[in-house]
Amino acid sequence: MDPVTSDADTTPPAGETAAAPLLGATEIRRLADELGVRPTKTLGQNFVIDGNTIRRIVAAAHLGPAETVLEVGPGLGSLTLGLLDAAERVVAVEIDPKLAARLPRTVQELRPARADALDVVLADAMRVTELPHEPTALVANLPYNVAVPVVLHLLEHFPTLRRGLVMVQDEVADRLAAKPGSKIYGVPSVKATWYADMRKAGVIGMNVFWPAPKIHSGLVGFERHEPPVTTASREEVFAVIDAAFAQRRKTLRAALSGWAGGGAAAEAALRAAGVDPQARGEKLGIEEFAAIAAHRGAAPAAGDAAADAGGEGP
Repeated sequence: MDPVTSDADTTPPAGETAAAPLLGATEIRRLADELGVRPTKTLGQNFVIDGNTIRRIVAAAHLGPAETVLEVGPGLGSLTLGLLDAAERVVAVEIDPKLAARLPRTVQELRPARADALDVVLADAMRVTELPHEPTALVANLPYNVAVPVVLHLLEHFPTLRRGLVMVQDEVADRLAAKPGSKIYGVPSVKATWYADMRKAGVIGMNVFWPAPKIHSGLVGFERHEPPVTTASREEVFAVIDAAFAQRRKTLRAALSGWAGGGAAAEAALRAAGVDPQARGEKLGIEEFAAIAAHRGAAPAAGDAAADAGGEGP
């Protein structure tokens, strides 16, 4: 996916034309007035009002003509129209009843030939486990306050999602794409890599939104891969990740003692997984966490058990 940087850039991308109208600031505000809708912080609503930003996001997603795109939080339809221009079908999940009811009519007015290619699902994306069509890509302007859990939930429940591009708070984008050893590498970084390779794909400025947020947005692209080979379940691996980062300044031996049932048991699992018990969670990749989970219950060495009786180390 090509990097995208945008802040109300009015120059059309190479090869783009104005033939297919997109929603600008005037149209967005008109629709909002018609519905009596005002963007709310509760739902994390910031509507994109710049058509060229939409074109760049859609281009960076590299959607194929046979793609079924899942869009979360379509709002008034800014991104939806661009996605319908590029993909075979769009399944839009919207939590706001007014917005969900208006979206098909907006598409009928501006893309009449594509109206049958849109499915609108009135639901909370965090609770969706079935859709009318199997999505192959996720492209969405996600609410800041639930972006990470939404991405993880959708990757868990829709294995047909092979790739995607999501717009989130810029610092969240950095965390999702962070690699082991980084100061911002943490729970979201590791759990996301269970499902996919994550990468920062660009930055979106504040002026292309209504209302304009106080911070930049970031684009994260992903390509799904197979999870690590392990005898542990995803839930077991995620439990290790949660424990390791709950006390990220502690060594893994100490941080995982509660999870393992004691420091000696934690050390045994770590050594069996080939991980230094004095290391910290921020240094480990998903494969190492999976290996630790698989070796829970490994027998501690006699010396370790005796030392553990004397108290935990740092």
